[in-house]
Amino acid sequence: MRTATSRRVLDPVARASEVLFGLIMVLTFTLSLAATGVGRADVQAMLLGALGCNLAWAIIDAILYLMAVRGENRLAAATIQAIRDAESPAAARAIVADHLPPAVLPALTASDLDRIGVHLSGLPPETLESRFGREDYLAALGVFLLVFLCVFPVVAPFLLTDVALALRLSNIVAVVMLFLTGFTFGRQVGRPWRTGFLMVTIGMMLVAVAIALGG
Repeated sequence: MRTATSRRVLDPVARASEVLFGLIMVLTFTLSLAATGVGRADVQAMLLGALGCNLAWAIIDAILYLMAVRGENRLAAATIQAIRDAESPAAARAIVADHLPPAVLPALTASDLDRIGVHLSGLPPETLESRFGREDYLAALGVFLLVFLCVFPVVAPFLLTDVALALRLSNIVAVVMLFLTGFTFGRQVGRPWRTGFLMVTIGMMLVAVAIALGG
């Protein structure tokens, strides 16, 4: 169970996921433009569509993040209340054990579980409240910015040069951004180079699926 004071403002997985999502959205526009072979006259429509789509989904994703946080807070509050209302120490231990990672549980004894249960049941009443904290709003803002700002480096070439060259430069920028996203994430979990190339592969596959399905 996480609390607002311990939650990081978007962990590495969340940051990588949001950047990947934002890049997929804008690439469905730029690559569709390449596939249809349109001229310069349609670039403006593509740019407006990409900006509008990423803006809309950035807002939606930020709201969904806050909804997920609210649900998580309420589940945590329900768990703490269940521990307080447990009929016996064994029942309280079982509740605590059910909410611990499987990899951690074997390292804990019954007394450890009791100590965790006592700590949780002794938390102040405001712990049970599900109001958003400062970190939650900052994380939602981070979600919005990651999804929305991804569009600008990818579409910038269309503002600076002709369509044919812009498509090549845009694709290069997108691939580099995908790689850097995966590389940065890989530095947290290991094998950054492999993770970087894997992110490029996954990103392009997802874009192809989105385009094929009319996304």
